Formats: sequence, C-alpha cells, structure tokens
Amino acid sequence: MTDVNVNENESAVPENYMDRLIREDIEEGVFSREICTRFPPEPNGYLHIGSAFAIHANYEIARKNGGRFHLRFDDTNPLKEDMEYVKSITQDIEWLGCSPGEHVYYGSDYSEEICRSAEVLIQKGKAYVCDLTAEEVTACRGTLTEPGTDSPYRDRSPEENLRLFRAMRNGEYPNGAKVLRARIDMASPNINLRDPVLYRIIHAEHYRTGNAWCIYPMYDFAHPIQDALEGVTHSLCSIEFKDHRPLYEWVLNELDIPEAPRQREFGRVNLTGVVTSKRYLRALVDGNYVDGWDDPRLPTLRGLRRRGFTPDSIKDFVHEIGMVRNTAMVDYSLLEHCVRQDLKAKVPAIMAVLNPLKVVLTNVEAGTSEWLKMDNNSENAELGTRDVPFSGTLYIEREDFMEVPVKGFRRLVLGGEVRLKGAYIIRCNEVIKDAATGEILELRCTYDPDTKSGGPLSGRKVKGTVQWVSAAHALKCEVYLYEQLLADNNGPKEEGETWEQYINPHSVTLLKDCLLEPFENTPQPGDKFQFLRHGYFCIDSKRSSEQKLVFNRIVPLKDTWKSKAGNKLQDVAK
Repeated sequence: MTDVNVNENESAVPENYMDRLIREDIEEGVFSREICTRFPPEPNGYLHIGSAFAIHANYEIARKNGGRFHLRFDDTNPLKEDMEYVKSITQDIEWLGCSPGEHVYYGSDYSEEICRSAEVLIQKGKAYVCDLTAEEVTACRGTLTEPGTDSPYRDRSPEENLRLFRAMRNGEYPNGAKVLRARIDMASPNINLRDPVLYRIIHAEHYRTGNAWCIYPMYDFAHPIQDALEGVTHSLCSIEFKDHRPLYEWVLNELDIPEAPRQREFGRVNLTGVVTSKRYLRALVDGNYVDGWDDPRLPTLRGLRRRGFTPDSIKDFVHEIGMVRNTAMVDYSLLEHCVRQDLKAKVPAIMAVLNPLKVVLTNVEAGTSEWLKMDNNSENAELGTRDVPFSGTLYIEREDFMEVPVKGFRRLVLGGEVRLKGAYIIRCNEVIKDAATGEILELRCTYDPDTKSGGPLSGRKVKGTVQWVSAAHALKCEVYLYEQLLADNNGPKEEGETWEQYINPHSVTLLKDCLLEPFENTPQPGDKFQFLRHGYFCIDSKRSSEQKLVFNRIVPLKDTWKSKAGNKLQDVAK
C-alpha cells in the first residue's frame, strides 16, 4: 500500500483552521482508522489552478497526518465523461507531485453498492419514486422564503417504490420519466433537504461500464457512500458545498454508517484576469479563441505547464494563500511572484535579443571571434559557467540605442559608450540608415580591447550595460509574449454579447526574428531560461521542433506583487 507520509526534510507548513479541526478529531479519538482524504474530480474537463488548490489542500492534510490521499473520479454522468479527461487529470496530479499511488478509484465501480443503499432507504420509507418532470420538481421545491409542496407521489408505499425503482434500473422507462427522491422535509429552510433527487434515468453508454446501467446517482447521494466505502475520514470540499453538508450527513446517518466521514469546507480561490468555470473554459476552447486546453494564457494546469510554470511554484502559491474560509480573489501577480522566486536560482541566464539592431565593430578583424566565460546564474554558482562567442558583428536590442536620447536614457547613443554584458566597452561612431525610410539599419562602432570584463581595466565606468549576441553564432527563434487573457473574470453575461468583447486583443504577441546566444547542449521542450533583462522563458512543447525553436515568456523580470498588492494576501488568508 502506498500512503502519503510526512517528509521530515520538508519545511513545516503553519497550522491553519482545517489542521486544527483534524487535530481535534484525532485527539478526541473520533476515528479508529488513519486519516484519509480524497480529491474527487469529474472526468469532464481539464484541471485548473483552483483544482490545484483543492488537490494540495487534501494532499497536505493526509501528508501532515501520515495518512492516505485518494484520487476518485466522480464518473456518474455518462453524457459528459471521457477517458481523455481521466488521463489528463491523472497526469496533471502526478506533475503537481501529489500522487495518490495505488489509491485511484472510480465512482462507477461502486454502482452496485450505491444502488443497494438506495434500496435500503426505500425500504425504510426514506426514499420514493417520483413521476414529476424536472421542471415540476423545481417548481414544487419552493423558495428561500416559502416552503416547498409535497409531490403527489410522496406517499407511495415502500413496496411500490422498490418495484418501480427496480423497473427503472431494468430500463423500463425513458429518460426523465421517473426519479428517485429522498423523503426528508419539504419545509426545511435548507432547500437541499427538500426531497432531493437521488437517482435519474440516463440511457447512454458510459465510458467505463458501457450499457450496464441506465440509472445514475446524483453527486450528493453517491459522494458520502463512496467516501464511506473507501474509509475516507474527512471529505474536504469547497465552500459552495457547505449547504449540502446536512444532506451528506443525512445519507450517512440513515445508512447507519459507523465512524462516518466528516465533511469540512474551505474557500474557493479565484484569480484576477482568468476564468476557472468549466463552461467558460470550454466556450473559449470550442470557439477557437485560444490554442486548445493547453493555451499558455489559460489557468488550466496544462496551460500553466506549457507556459513554463513549475509544480513548486504552484505549491508555493497555494501555501502563500493558506487555507481560506471563504471565496477569495487573489491577484494573478502572486502566482507570477511565486514562479519568479522558484526559478531565479534554478535556471541558467542567457543573452537574448528580441528586436535586433546590427552592430559592426570596425576595429575587429573580419572572421575572427573570441570566447568569453560567463556565469550561468549570478545567484547560484553551482550552475557553473559557459563560453559565449564574441565577434566583429553583433546584435543588440533596438531599444538600447537612441540617436537623440531622451532625458535619463543610459544606454548607447551616437558618440557615446556602453558596456556589452560580460565583454567590452564599445563606442558608437556612425549610424547607417535606409535612404528611403530613415530606418536605422546598423551602427558602426569600435570596441576598447583593454576593457574586457574581469580584466585589469574593466572598472572603467560607463552609464549602462546591454546584452548582445554574436551574429555569426546566433540562434534564430520565435518568442510568444503573454498578457492577461480577459478584461475581467467573466464571460458574456447578456444576450448578444460575445467573447470578443472580453478578450484582451494584446493577450499574445509573436516576435519572429529573435536571436539567442548559442547553447552548449541542445535544449529540449520544457527547458527554462532567464533571458537577461527580459524575463523567464520556456521552450514551447507544442510549437518547437528540430527545425524551429519557439519560446513562451513565463513572466517578465519585474515583480509587481509586493508593490501592487500590499497586504492583500494577509487579508485574503484570514
């Protein structure tokens, strides 16, 4: 058996309110079995950043208490589920580092047990078969201020209900003809207890059980039974299920489950500028507004992974937020802050020129080159050094030169000097322009051979330092720059509105003629680098090939979290 055990080498995570609830249950001896939590996704879509929060919440509770963490697919609706989603969810959870080991389960495996539980409730007079349509059931449920009205089929005998329910199972009725409802209280102030539907008829092929079943349990009925069967102690779920807890407890109580699992709720986490609604995400994908479920602008785990976010950065993001009690809106810049902090001492820094401007060093003999040694990461000496080629024709960033400089400009100007990062000081002597357009085509410069970085005269002061690449050795690549996808966290709200009204037209920019210093080893899809002065970048796993190198910008270098958010994080986490 593979369980989730505490790793003593990991840094301790501060105790939160959920930890206290679990600890109190342990101290009171509520359960004679080990702590067990679960993550129960529906296999009808892809996981997103909110899912990661829920996964880590359940995984960490089990880990810190030396218990078990289960992955259970809530596959009780054959109309929307598919093995594609099962595979993607499994892979995403493994990528996050929250593997359930051998504890992977499927709700559909419990079909017989759940059906028998329904028959137990029927025989106890706690459930009945109802012939009302879905619309009629809703109309009879009442409102928040008015009680519901009893179904005309509520007083059927247990014997008749059992016969009808078995006929439902045998496929004798069409979709929607009948449902099984709990018999609780139509006047309850909690609408979830007003005779909720437990089973419905769906004649459709299930991706795992085929046509073996034509009745399927509702989540609120199946979930507590599945938890009990697996030995789950704490059913941790998001805050919208708080009003469902009385029904969860009612099912377990009526079935006389010993040491019944306890449902406990935590707040949902939403990010500014993104949507985590499956409906909205599907609309964006199906409408071809984005490049699939793994579009780097989406908050899906597939999208974040392709963009270059790391499992550790997502874990740090979850820990920074803490276990929130209510729905929390968190600024996207916190997630960006976490990935910067994670990458800054882990990845090599290289020089990249995204908008090249040609520089010819007139006092370097044509065809000659020199190899300069540079640190791979100024914050981590263990990443070593690399050799970078220097030659008489270079490229610098076009924005690093101004013929007529504005006040405060500290880079290269006509008649001025600048240091090439890790190399020499150069002076701009001449500007070559296109005669027709006036566009600057190249700069004619000279270099000072006595100013080599690290040399005896390297301390000569100049105003600025710029990155560069040798023209003869440069690698060409494409770079995608990403910004916030949506203007706000919502999609179309009113009739006639379209997604075009919500999507940021500048959410992605493609730069086609970018240049990099050469790599000592061939880079692979998913490899990450810091482009000096530009930010952190990842080789795109979908667009890159042996013939074409494509990068996604993960985040710019500038960290806006502290200055932009202030103490918002502390407020959210209370």
